[in-house]
Amino acid sequence: MKKISIIVPCFNEEENIKLFYTEIKKTIDSIKNLELEIIFIDDGSSDRTYENIRKLNAKDQRVRGISFSKNFGKEAAIMAGLKSCCGDCAVVIDADLQHPIPLISEMYKLWLEGYQIVKGIKKNRNNESKFNIVTSKLFNKIMKHHAKLDMKDSSDFNLIDRKVIDVITSISEYNSFYRALIYWVGFKTTDVYFTVSRRNANKSKWSFSKRINYSVKNIIQYTYFPIKIIEIIGILIFLIGVILGIDALISYFGGEAASGYTTLLLFLILATGGIMISLGILGMYIAQIYDEIKHRPKFIIKDEIKN
Repeated sequence: MKKISIIVPCFNEEENIKLFYTEIKKTIDSIKNLELEIIFIDDGSSDRTYENIRKLNAKDQRVRGISFSKNFGKEAAIMAGLKSCCGDCAVVIDADLQHPIPLISEMYKLWLEGYQIVKGIKKNRNNESKFNIVTSKLFNKIMKHHAKLDMKDSSDFNLIDRKVIDVITSISEYNSFYRALIYWVGFKTTDVYFTVSRRNANKSKWSFSKRINYSVKNIIQYTYFPIKIIEIIGILIFLIGVILGIDALISYFGGEAASGYTTLLLFLILATGGIMISLGILGMYIAQIYDEIKHRPKFIIKDEIKN
């Protein structure tokens, strides 16, 4: 008998836990000869999320729970679930019911056909804000052209084979990016498409600042695009300096008095600004390196509910 692990990162999802469990149970129990394991990872919630997970475990031993000592982020929660799971395959899925749970049946059938990664691709983003759509497109274009990873309309909703799980969990990066790793590792892959549903309860936990920080961190981790920005800034400042230099020489040999103070001031401002931006970009790469060499754990488990 095959076993499937459902990995569910949770942050303040007390209102969704029970309904999510009911829907998952309904879907998996309808598939013959398939054993179920659900791992909820409580990412430092301040509500009753973990308490509700514990209640489900008391009724159904197939439900497991991991509680972090604080909020370490969704990437850490996904990695904790993958390291803890023991299924032949695993599905990473959000607890807010935006990912269509019945689609897991189709993913599982494709896995039985030999596909080792079944990616959930968003058919449309009608329920997302225009800002999120625009920034997501920009992020995906940067990843495609500079990291060679075509992540258009991708999501964390994926089914992966045990071999893929073992490879991903063996990667020791501190700042891991699960969605990109799925594209990076290779293996036999196919896609399924879905429409993003509205959140069942509460508001999205992704604020503007979190989205920007998340995107910038992952762009730095997987591409050298920001370094190319430094090159462009340097070339622009050099060209401006050449133009101003030629203008100064023409004025000098033409016998004209060159006041030049305003021009010089503007050039100094541009040059200083370019240097500061460049130092900031380099600083972000150095910060990533510093995070890696500290060898701190991605997460700390405060409590664990086992079978």
